Amino acid sequence: MARTVLGGLLNRAATATPVPFVSRAATRAFGFGQRRDAVAQMQAMGSVGTLFAIVDRTANATSQVEWKLWRKAKSGKKEDRIEVTAHAALDLWNKPNPFMPRQEFVEAYQQHHDLTGEGWWVIARHPSYKIPLEMWPVRPDRMSPVPDPERFLAGYMYTSPDGQQTALELDQVIFLRRPNPLDPYRGMGPVQSILSDLDATKYSAEWNRNFFLNSAEPGGVLEVDRRLDDAEFDELRMRWNEQHKGVANAHRVAIAEGGLKWVDRKMSQRDMQFVELRAVSRDVIREAFGIPAFALGEVADVNRATAEASKSWFAEMLTVPRLERIKGALNHELLPMFGSTAQGLEFDYCDPVPPDVETEAAQLTARANAAAALVTAGFDAQDVTSAVGLPDMRHRGPAATDAPVPQQPSARRHLGPGLVDEEAPEFDAAMRWVAVAKDDDNTCEPCRENDGRLYRNRAAAYKDYPGGSGYVHCEGAEFGNDCRCKVVKRRMSREEADGAS
Repeated sequence: MARTVLGGLLNRAATATPVPFVSRAATRAFGFGQRRDAVAQMQAMGSVGTLFAIVDRTANATSQVEWKLWRKAKSGKKEDRIEVTAHAALDLWNKPNPFMPRQEFVEAYQQHHDLTGEGWWVIARHPSYKIPLEMWPVRPDRMSPVPDPERFLAGYMYTSPDGQQTALELDQVIFLRRPNPLDPYRGMGPVQSILSDLDATKYSAEWNRNFFLNSAEPGGVLEVDRRLDDAEFDELRMRWNEQHKGVANAHRVAIAEGGLKWVDRKMSQRDMQFVELRAVSRDVIREAFGIPAFALGEVADVNRATAEASKSWFAEMLTVPRLERIKGALNHELLPMFGSTAQGLEFDYCDPVPPDVETEAAQLTARANAAAALVTAGFDAQDVTSAVGLPDMRHRGPAATDAPVPQQPSARRHLGPGLVDEEAPEFDAAMRWVAVAKDDDNTCEPCRENDGRLYRNRAAAYKDYPGGSGYVHCEGAEFGNDCRCKVVKRRMSREEADGAS
Protein backbone atom coordinates (compact mmCIF):
# COMPACT_ATOMS: atom_id res chain seq x y z
CA MET A 1 0.00 0.00 0.00
CA ALA A 2 1.41 3.36 -0.94
CA ARG A 3 2.06 5.66 1.98
CA THR A 4 1.89 9.42 2.01
CA VAL A 5 5.10 11.10 3.12
CA LEU A 6 4.70 14.14 5.36
CA GLY A 7 7.03 16.30 3.32
CA GLY A 8 4.86 15.89 0.26
CA LEU A 9 1.70 16.49 2.26
CA LEU A 10 2.92 19.68 3.86
CA ASN A 11 4.56 21.15 0.77
CA ARG A 12 1.68 20.55 -1.65
CA ALA A 13 -0.19 23.64 -0.61
CA ALA A 14 -1.83 23.93 -3.99
CA THR A 15 -3.60 20.59 -3.64
CA ALA A 16 -4.89 21.23 -0.13
CA THR A 17 -8.43 22.36 0.48
CA PRO A 18 -8.32 26.14 0.89
CA VAL A 19 -8.76 27.31 4.45
CA PRO A 20 -9.19 31.02 5.15
CA PHE A 21 -6.09 32.27 6.92
CA VAL A 22 -6.55 34.64 9.83
CA SER A 23 -3.51 36.69 10.78
CA ARG A 24 -2.18 37.30 14.28
CA ALA A 25 -3.70 40.73 14.18
CA ALA A 26 -7.08 39.18 13.48
CA THR A 27 -6.57 36.77 16.35
CA ARG A 28 -5.90 39.67 18.69
CA ALA A 29 -9.03 41.32 17.34
CA PHE A 30 -11.02 38.49 18.95
CA GLY A 31 -9.60 39.64 22.28
CA PHE A 32 -7.08 36.82 22.78
CA GLY A 33 -3.41 37.24 23.74
CA GLN A 34 -0.29 36.39 21.82
CA ARG A 35 2.25 33.80 22.92
CA ARG A 36 5.98 34.44 23.22
CA ASP A 37 8.49 33.12 20.70
CA ALA A 38 8.46 29.31 20.68
CA VAL A 39 11.89 29.18 19.01
CA ALA A 40 13.50 30.90 21.99
CA GLN A 41 11.80 28.45 24.35
CA MET A 42 13.09 25.43 22.41
CA GLN A 43 16.59 26.85 22.02
CA ALA A 44 16.84 27.30 25.78
CA MET A 45 17.11 23.53 26.24
CA GLY A 46 20.50 23.51 24.53
CA SER A 47 21.76 26.52 26.51
CA VAL A 48 20.98 25.72 30.16
CA GLY A 49 22.06 22.43 31.70
CA THR A 50 19.36 22.28 34.37
CA LEU A 51 16.62 22.81 31.80
CA PHE A 52 18.10 20.13 29.56
CA ALA A 53 18.21 17.66 32.45
CA ILE A 54 14.55 18.29 33.36
CA VAL A 55 13.15 18.07 29.83
CA ASP A 56 15.32 15.12 28.87
CA ARG A 57 14.33 13.15 31.96
CA THR A 58 10.59 13.79 31.72
CA ALA A 59 10.46 13.17 27.96
CA ASN A 60 12.52 10.00 28.22
CA ALA A 61 10.43 8.61 31.09
CA THR A 62 7.19 9.32 29.22
CA SER A 63 8.41 7.68 26.02
CA GLN A 64 9.47 4.42 27.69
CA VAL A 65 6.03 3.48 29.04
CA GLU A 66 4.29 0.62 27.24
CA TRP A 67 0.80 1.02 25.74
CA LYS A 68 -1.99 -1.47 25.02
CA LEU A 69 -5.26 -1.38 23.11
CA TRP A 70 -8.33 -2.70 24.94
CA ARG A 71 -11.93 -3.54 24.21
CA LYS A 72 -14.08 -1.94 26.89
CA ALA A 73 -16.13 -4.19 29.15
CA LYS A 74 -19.86 -3.80 29.65
CA SER A 75 -19.23 -3.62 33.37
CA GLY A 76 -17.01 -0.58 32.87
CA LYS A 77 -14.29 -2.13 35.01
CA LYS A 78 -10.69 -2.11 33.82
CA GLU A 79 -10.12 -5.65 35.01
CA ASP A 80 -12.90 -6.90 32.73
CA ARG A 81 -11.45 -5.42 29.53
CA ILE A 82 -10.15 -7.61 26.71
CA GLU A 83 -6.80 -6.79 25.14
CA VAL A 84 -6.78 -6.22 21.38
CA THR A 85 -3.49 -7.30 19.83
CA ALA A 86 -4.22 -6.63 16.15
CA HIS A 87 -5.64 -3.35 14.87
CA ALA A 88 -4.55 -0.65 12.43
CA ALA A 89 -4.59 1.98 15.20
CA LEU A 90 -2.27 -0.14 17.32
CA ASP A 91 0.11 -0.61 14.39
CA LEU A 92 0.16 3.14 13.78
CA TRP A 93 0.87 3.95 17.42
CA ASN A 94 3.69 1.40 17.61
CA LYS A 95 5.24 2.74 14.38
CA PRO A 96 3.94 6.28 13.72
CA ASN A 97 6.02 6.76 10.57
CA PRO A 98 8.76 4.94 8.63
CA PHE A 99 11.51 6.84 10.43
CA MET A 100 10.33 6.81 14.05
CA PRO A 101 9.27 4.11 16.49
CA ARG A 102 6.76 5.10 19.14
CA GLN A 103 9.49 5.81 21.70
CA GLU A 104 11.22 8.42 19.56
CA PHE A 105 7.91 9.93 18.44
CA VAL A 106 6.70 10.40 22.02
CA GLU A 107 10.05 11.75 23.19
CA ALA A 108 10.16 14.36 20.42
CA TYR A 109 6.57 15.41 21.09
CA GLN A 110 7.15 15.59 24.84
CA GLN A 111 10.20 17.83 24.39
CA HIS A 112 8.06 20.27 22.40
CA HIS A 113 5.31 20.15 24.99
CA ASP A 114 7.56 20.61 28.02
CA LEU A 115 9.38 23.53 26.39
CA THR A 116 6.50 25.41 24.75
CA GLY A 117 3.33 23.93 26.24
CA GLU A 118 2.32 22.68 22.77
CA GLY A 119 2.62 19.39 20.94
CA TRP A 120 1.52 18.91 17.32
CA TRP A 121 0.84 15.62 15.52
CA VAL A 122 0.22 15.90 11.78
CA ILE A 123 -1.73 13.01 10.24
CA ALA A 124 -0.79 11.70 6.79
CA ARG A 125 -3.21 9.67 4.66
CA HIS A 126 -3.16 8.06 1.25
CA PRO A 127 -5.58 9.79 -1.13
CA SER A 128 -7.50 6.51 -1.56
CA TYR A 129 -7.91 5.75 2.16
CA LYS A 130 -9.54 7.67 4.98
CA ILE A 131 -7.75 6.04 7.91
CA PRO A 132 -4.45 7.55 9.13
CA LEU A 133 -1.30 5.92 7.79
CA GLU A 134 1.40 8.07 9.38
CA MET A 135 1.86 10.55 12.23
CA TRP A 136 4.63 13.13 12.55
CA PRO A 137 5.63 15.44 15.41
CA VAL A 138 5.92 19.01 14.10
CA ARG A 139 7.69 21.98 15.65
CA PRO A 140 5.23 24.30 17.42
CA ASP A 141 6.69 27.43 15.80
CA ARG A 142 5.70 26.10 12.35
CA MET A 143 2.01 25.59 13.21
CA SER A 144 -0.69 28.24 13.54
CA PRO A 145 -4.37 27.68 14.39
CA VAL A 146 -6.83 29.44 12.06
CA PRO A 147 -9.62 30.91 14.22
CA ASP A 148 -13.16 31.17 12.94
CA PRO A 149 -15.75 33.53 14.47
CA GLU A 150 -18.55 30.96 14.05
CA ARG A 151 -16.88 27.52 14.21
CA PHE A 152 -14.15 28.65 16.65
CA LEU A 153 -11.52 26.85 14.57
CA ALA A 154 -11.39 26.54 10.79
CA GLY A 155 -8.13 24.61 10.45
CA TYR A 156 -4.39 25.02 10.75
CA MET A 157 -1.58 26.62 8.76
CA TYR A 158 1.83 24.98 8.44
CA THR A 159 4.82 27.11 7.46
CA SER A 160 7.66 25.17 5.86
CA PRO A 161 11.35 26.09 6.40
CA ASP A 162 11.36 27.97 3.06
CA GLY A 163 8.35 30.05 4.15
CA GLN A 164 5.70 28.25 2.08
CA GLN A 165 2.35 27.95 3.85
CA THR A 166 0.14 24.86 3.67
CA ALA A 167 -3.47 24.76 4.87
CA LEU A 168 -4.40 21.70 6.95
CA GLU A 169 -7.88 20.49 7.82
CA LEU A 170 -9.02 19.73 11.36
CA ASP A 171 -8.75 15.96 10.81
CA GLN A 172 -5.14 16.32 9.67
CA VAL A 173 -3.85 17.64 12.98
CA ILE A 174 -3.96 16.53 16.62
CA PHE A 175 -3.06 19.40 18.93
CA LEU A 176 -2.06 18.73 22.55
CA ARG A 177 -1.47 21.74 24.78
CA ARG A 178 -1.18 23.04 28.28
CA PRO A 179 -3.99 25.64 28.24
CA ASN A 180 -2.99 29.28 27.95
CA PRO A 181 -5.19 31.54 30.13
CA LEU A 182 -4.85 34.41 27.62
CA ASP A 183 -5.15 32.53 24.33
CA PRO A 184 -7.44 29.49 23.85
CA TYR A 185 -5.77 28.74 20.52
CA ARG A 186 -2.28 28.30 21.94
CA GLY A 187 -0.51 26.62 24.82
CA MET A 188 1.74 27.89 27.59
CA GLY A 189 4.82 26.13 28.88
CA PRO A 190 6.93 26.61 32.03
CA VAL A 191 9.87 27.91 29.99
CA GLN A 192 7.78 30.88 28.91
CA SER A 193 7.56 32.00 32.54
CA ILE A 194 11.31 31.85 33.20
CA LEU A 195 12.91 33.09 29.97
CA SER A 196 14.50 36.02 31.81
CA ASP A 197 15.97 33.68 34.44
CA LEU A 198 17.25 31.38 31.72
CA ASP A 199 18.90 34.35 30.01
CA ALA A 200 20.57 35.33 33.29
CA THR A 201 21.86 31.77 33.72
CA LYS A 202 23.19 31.67 30.16
CA TYR A 203 24.86 35.08 30.37
CA SER A 204 26.43 34.36 33.75
CA ALA A 205 27.95 31.20 32.30
CA GLU A 206 29.29 33.16 29.33
CA TRP A 207 30.69 35.87 31.64
CA ASN A 208 32.39 33.19 33.70
CA ARG A 209 33.90 31.70 30.55
CA ASN A 210 35.16 35.08 29.36
CA PHE A 211 36.60 35.68 32.81
CA PHE A 212 39.03 32.81 32.25
CA LEU A 213 39.69 33.62 28.60
CA ASN A 214 40.55 37.22 29.40
CA SER A 215 43.42 36.82 31.90
CA ALA A 216 41.34 35.32 34.74
CA GLU A 217 41.04 38.83 36.24
CA PRO A 218 38.31 41.45 35.86
CA GLY A 219 38.97 44.12 33.28
CA GLY A 220 40.66 47.43 33.92
CA VAL A 221 41.83 50.61 32.19
CA LEU A 222 45.30 51.49 30.90
CA GLU A 223 45.94 55.22 31.28
CA VAL A 224 48.70 57.22 29.54
CA ASP A 225 49.72 60.80 30.17
CA ARG A 226 49.47 61.80 26.53
CA ARG A 227 47.62 61.02 23.35
CA LEU A 228 48.98 58.01 21.42
CA ASP A 229 49.20 57.88 17.68
CA ASP A 230 47.82 54.86 15.81
CA ALA A 231 51.11 53.01 15.65
CA GLU A 232 51.79 53.42 19.37
CA PHE A 233 48.22 52.40 20.26
CA ASP A 234 48.40 49.19 18.18
CA GLU A 235 51.83 48.32 19.61
CA LEU A 236 50.66 48.81 23.21
CA ARG A 237 47.55 46.66 22.71
CA MET A 238 49.52 43.86 21.02
CA ARG A 239 52.20 43.72 23.73
CA TRP A 240 49.63 43.76 26.55
CA ASN A 241 47.66 40.90 24.99
CA GLU A 242 50.79 38.84 24.40
CA GLN A 243 51.83 39.15 28.03
CA HIS A 244 48.51 39.00 29.91
CA LYS A 245 45.67 37.56 27.84
CA GLY A 246 44.69 33.92 28.44
CA VAL A 247 44.47 31.60 31.44
CA ALA A 248 48.18 30.71 31.26
CA ASN A 249 49.13 34.35 31.72
CA ALA A 250 46.88 35.00 34.68
CA HIS A 251 48.32 37.05 37.54
CA ARG A 252 51.54 37.92 35.72
CA VAL A 253 53.15 41.12 36.89
CA ALA A 254 52.55 43.97 34.47
CA ILE A 255 55.45 46.27 33.64
CA ALA A 256 54.31 49.77 32.74
CA GLU A 257 56.70 52.22 31.12
CA GLY A 258 56.61 55.75 29.83
CA GLY A 259 53.83 57.08 32.02
CA LEU A 260 51.60 54.00 31.55
CA LYS A 261 49.22 53.47 34.47
CA TRP A 262 46.82 50.56 35.25
CA VAL A 263 43.47 51.48 36.81
CA ASP A 264 41.56 48.50 38.28
CA ARG A 265 37.79 48.40 37.76
CA LYS A 266 37.38 47.18 41.33
CA MET A 267 35.22 44.17 40.35
CA SER A 268 36.06 40.65 41.44
CA GLN A 269 34.47 37.32 40.69
CA ARG A 270 33.53 37.03 44.34
CA ASP A 271 31.51 40.23 44.03
CA MET A 272 29.49 38.63 41.24
CA GLN A 273 28.64 35.65 43.56
CA PHE A 274 28.36 33.24 40.69
CA VAL A 275 27.90 30.19 42.89
CA GLU A 276 24.84 31.69 44.54
CA LEU A 277 23.51 32.98 41.22
CA ARG A 278 23.72 29.58 39.53
CA ALA A 279 22.07 27.88 42.54
CA VAL A 280 19.17 30.36 42.51
CA SER A 281 18.73 29.86 38.76
CA ARG A 282 18.50 26.08 39.21
CA ASP A 283 15.86 26.49 41.92
CA VAL A 284 13.79 28.84 39.74
CA ILE A 285 13.87 26.39 36.80
CA ARG A 286 12.88 23.45 38.98
CA GLU A 287 10.05 25.41 40.56
CA ALA A 288 8.60 26.24 37.14
CA PHE A 289 8.46 22.54 36.25
CA GLY A 290 7.40 21.44 39.75
CA ILE A 291 10.44 19.19 40.09
CA PRO A 292 12.33 18.83 43.39
CA ALA A 293 16.09 18.44 43.52
CA PHE A 294 15.98 14.70 44.23
CA ALA A 295 14.14 14.09 40.94
CA LEU A 296 17.32 15.18 39.14
CA GLY A 297 19.59 13.04 41.30
CA GLU A 298 20.54 15.74 43.82
CA VAL A 299 20.20 13.66 46.99
CA ALA A 300 22.51 14.28 49.94
CA ASP A 301 21.67 11.13 51.89
CA VAL A 302 20.87 8.23 49.55
CA ASN A 303 19.48 4.91 50.73
CA ARG A 304 17.11 2.36 49.30
CA ALA A 305 14.05 3.92 50.92
CA THR A 306 14.70 7.42 49.56
CA ALA A 307 15.57 6.02 46.14
CA GLU A 308 12.30 4.06 45.95
CA ALA A 309 10.31 7.04 47.19
CA SER A 310 11.93 9.33 44.60
CA LYS A 311 11.18 6.88 41.81
CA SER A 312 7.55 6.51 42.86
CA TRP A 313 7.05 10.29 43.24
CA PHE A 314 8.53 11.02 39.83
CA ALA A 315 6.28 8.46 38.12
CA GLU A 316 3.10 9.51 39.92
CA MET A 317 3.50 13.29 39.81
CA LEU A 318 5.37 13.85 36.54
CA THR A 319 5.02 10.86 34.21
CA VAL A 320 1.37 9.92 34.78
CA PRO A 321 -0.06 13.42 34.03
CA ARG A 322 1.87 13.49 30.75
CA LEU A 323 0.60 10.02 29.87
CA GLU A 324 -2.98 11.03 30.64
CA ARG A 325 -2.74 13.92 28.15
CA ILE A 326 -1.50 11.51 25.45
CA LYS A 327 -4.20 8.98 26.37
CA GLY A 328 -6.90 11.59 25.90
CA ALA A 329 -5.60 12.49 22.44
CA LEU A 330 -5.40 8.84 21.37
CA ASN A 331 -8.90 7.91 22.56
CA HIS A 332 -10.82 11.04 21.65
CA GLU A 333 -9.06 12.17 18.48
CA LEU A 334 -7.00 9.39 16.89
CA LEU A 335 -9.25 6.33 17.40
CA PRO A 336 -12.40 8.00 15.95
CA MET A 337 -10.46 8.43 12.68
CA PHE A 338 -10.63 4.63 12.25
CA GLY A 339 -14.44 4.61 12.08
CA SER A 340 -16.59 1.71 13.22
CA THR A 341 -13.61 -0.63 13.57
CA ALA A 342 -12.52 1.34 16.64
CA GLN A 343 -15.90 1.37 18.39
CA GLY A 344 -15.60 0.19 21.97
CA LEU A 345 -11.80 0.36 21.90
CA GLU A 346 -9.50 2.45 24.07
CA PHE A 347 -5.77 2.95 24.48
CA ASP A 348 -4.28 2.75 27.95
CA TYR A 349 -0.75 2.86 29.31
CA CYS A 350 0.91 0.42 31.67
CA ASP A 351 1.12 2.08 35.08
CA PRO A 352 4.67 3.40 35.56
CA VAL A 353 4.25 3.85 39.33
CA PRO A 354 6.15 1.04 41.08
CA PRO A 355 4.12 -0.98 43.60
CA ASP A 356 4.45 -0.19 47.29
CA VAL A 357 5.64 -3.61 48.46
CA GLU A 358 5.47 -2.87 52.17
CA THR A 359 1.95 -1.45 52.06
CA GLU A 360 0.68 -4.30 49.88
CA ALA A 361 2.24 -6.87 52.22
CA ALA A 362 0.58 -5.25 55.24
CA GLN A 363 -2.80 -5.20 53.49
CA LEU A 364 -2.45 -8.84 52.45
CA THR A 365 -1.63 -9.86 56.03
CA ALA A 366 -4.65 -7.98 57.37
CA ARG A 367 -6.96 -9.57 54.79
CA ALA A 368 -5.59 -13.04 55.46
CA ASN A 369 -6.14 -12.64 59.21
CA ALA A 370 -9.71 -11.44 58.61
CA ALA A 371 -10.37 -14.38 56.27
CA ALA A 372 -9.03 -16.88 58.80
CA ALA A 373 -11.27 -15.47 61.52
CA LEU A 374 -14.38 -15.66 59.30
CA VAL A 375 -13.67 -19.22 58.15
CA THR A 376 -13.12 -20.27 61.77
CA ALA A 377 -16.52 -18.77 62.57
CA GLY A 378 -18.07 -21.14 60.03
CA PHE A 379 -18.48 -19.05 56.88
CA ASP A 380 -17.75 -20.54 53.46
CA ALA A 381 -14.12 -20.05 52.41
CA GLN A 382 -14.92 -18.87 48.88
CA ASP A 383 -17.42 -16.31 50.16
CA VAL A 384 -14.86 -15.08 52.64
CA THR A 385 -12.10 -14.55 50.07
CA SER A 386 -14.46 -12.54 47.91
CA ALA A 387 -15.65 -10.45 50.86
CA VAL A 388 -12.19 -9.50 52.15
CA GLY A 389 -10.73 -8.87 48.68
CA LEU A 390 -8.46 -11.89 48.36
CA PRO A 391 -8.00 -13.63 44.98
CA ASP A 392 -9.89 -16.80 44.12
CA MET A 393 -7.63 -19.65 45.26
CA ARG A 394 -9.70 -22.53 43.94
CA HIS A 395 -7.96 -25.23 41.92
CA ARG A 396 -8.75 -24.69 38.19
CA GLY A 397 -7.61 -28.11 36.98
CA PRO A 398 -9.75 -30.63 35.08
CA ALA A 399 -10.55 -32.58 38.25
CA ALA A 400 -11.92 -29.56 40.06
CA THR A 401 -15.56 -30.61 39.56
CA ASP A 402 -15.01 -34.39 39.77
CA ALA A 403 -14.40 -34.83 43.48
CA PRO A 404 -17.04 -34.09 46.10
CA VAL A 405 -16.43 -30.87 47.95
CA PRO A 406 -16.68 -31.07 51.73
CA GLN A 407 -19.33 -28.83 53.17
CA GLN A 408 -18.57 -26.10 55.69
CA PRO A 409 -20.24 -26.39 59.11
CA SER A 410 -23.60 -24.80 59.49
CA ALA A 411 -23.45 -21.08 60.23
CA ARG A 412 -26.99 -20.85 61.67
CA ARG A 413 -27.14 -18.29 64.42
CA HIS A 414 -29.24 -19.15 67.49
CA LEU A 415 -31.15 -16.06 68.48
CA GLY A 416 -32.62 -17.52 71.65
CA PRO A 417 -34.36 -20.62 73.03
CA GLY A 418 -36.19 -22.33 70.23
CA LEU A 419 -35.38 -19.56 67.72
CA VAL A 420 -33.16 -19.88 64.66
CA ASP A 421 -32.21 -17.16 62.16
CA GLU A 422 -34.45 -17.62 59.10
CA GLU A 423 -31.68 -16.63 56.70
CA ALA A 424 -29.13 -19.01 58.16
CA PRO A 425 -30.47 -22.31 56.64
CA GLU A 426 -29.31 -21.01 53.25
CA PHE A 427 -25.74 -21.65 54.36
CA ASP A 428 -26.50 -25.38 54.69
CA ALA A 429 -27.07 -25.49 50.94
CA ALA A 430 -24.24 -23.05 50.17
CA MET A 431 -22.12 -23.42 47.07
CA ARG A 432 -24.26 -26.18 45.53
CA TRP A 433 -24.09 -24.90 41.94
CA VAL A 434 -21.11 -24.28 39.64
CA ALA A 435 -20.73 -22.45 36.32
CA VAL A 436 -19.35 -24.56 33.44
CA ALA A 437 -18.00 -22.98 30.26
CA LYS A 438 -17.12 -24.83 27.07
CA ASP A 439 -13.58 -23.57 26.60
CA ASP A 440 -12.56 -23.27 22.94
CA ASP A 441 -11.53 -20.61 20.44
CA ASN A 442 -15.08 -19.16 20.37
CA THR A 443 -15.35 -18.72 24.15
CA CYS A 444 -15.41 -15.06 25.14
CA GLU A 445 -13.33 -13.73 28.00
CA PRO A 446 -16.20 -13.10 30.48
CA CYS A 447 -17.42 -16.70 30.08
CA ARG A 448 -13.90 -18.04 30.43
CA GLU A 449 -13.31 -15.96 33.55
CA ASN A 450 -16.59 -17.11 35.15
CA ASP A 451 -15.88 -20.79 34.48
CA GLY A 452 -15.93 -22.66 37.80
CA ARG A 453 -17.66 -19.95 39.82
CA LEU A 454 -19.69 -21.33 42.70
CA TYR A 455 -23.23 -20.33 43.66
CA ARG A 456 -24.91 -21.06 46.96
CA ASN A 457 -28.35 -21.88 45.48
CA ARG A 458 -30.31 -22.20 42.29
CA ALA A 459 -31.75 -18.69 42.48
CA ALA A 460 -28.30 -17.12 42.62
CA ALA A 461 -27.04 -19.32 39.78
CA TYR A 462 -30.04 -18.62 37.54
CA LYS A 463 -29.60 -14.89 38.08
CA ASP A 464 -26.39 -15.08 36.04
CA TYR A 465 -27.60 -17.96 33.83
CA PRO A 466 -31.34 -17.48 33.17
CA GLY A 467 -33.00 -20.87 32.83
CA GLY A 468 -29.67 -22.54 33.65
CA SER A 469 -27.74 -21.58 30.50
CA GLY A 470 -26.42 -18.52 28.70
CA TYR A 471 -24.19 -16.19 30.77
CA VAL A 472 -25.75 -12.71 31.08
CA HIS A 473 -22.34 -11.05 30.49
CA CYS A 474 -21.43 -13.20 27.49
CA GLU A 475 -19.93 -11.18 24.60
CA GLY A 476 -20.26 -13.91 22.00
CA ALA A 477 -23.34 -12.31 20.46
CA GLU A 478 -21.18 -9.39 19.32
CA PHE A 479 -19.28 -11.84 17.11
CA GLY A 480 -22.27 -13.94 16.02
CA ASN A 481 -21.73 -16.78 18.52
CA ASP A 482 -24.27 -18.19 20.97
CA CYS A 483 -23.26 -18.69 24.58
CA ARG A 484 -22.53 -22.36 25.44
CA CYS A 485 -22.18 -21.83 29.22
CA LYS A 486 -24.48 -23.25 31.91
CA VAL A 487 -24.79 -23.89 35.64
CA VAL A 488 -25.07 -27.40 37.08
CA LYS A 489 -25.16 -29.10 40.47
CA ARG A 490 -21.66 -29.19 41.99
CA ARG A 491 -21.50 -32.94 42.45
CA MET A 492 -22.09 -33.44 38.71
CA SER A 493 -18.92 -34.31 36.81
CA ARG A 494 -17.75 -32.09 33.93
CA GLU A 495 -18.60 -34.86 31.42
CA GLU A 496 -22.15 -35.03 32.81
CA ALA A 497 -22.37 -31.24 32.77
CA ASP A 498 -21.38 -31.08 29.09
CA GLY A 499 -24.13 -33.58 28.30
CA ALA A 500 -26.76 -31.93 30.48
CA SER A 501 -29.55 -30.07 28.75
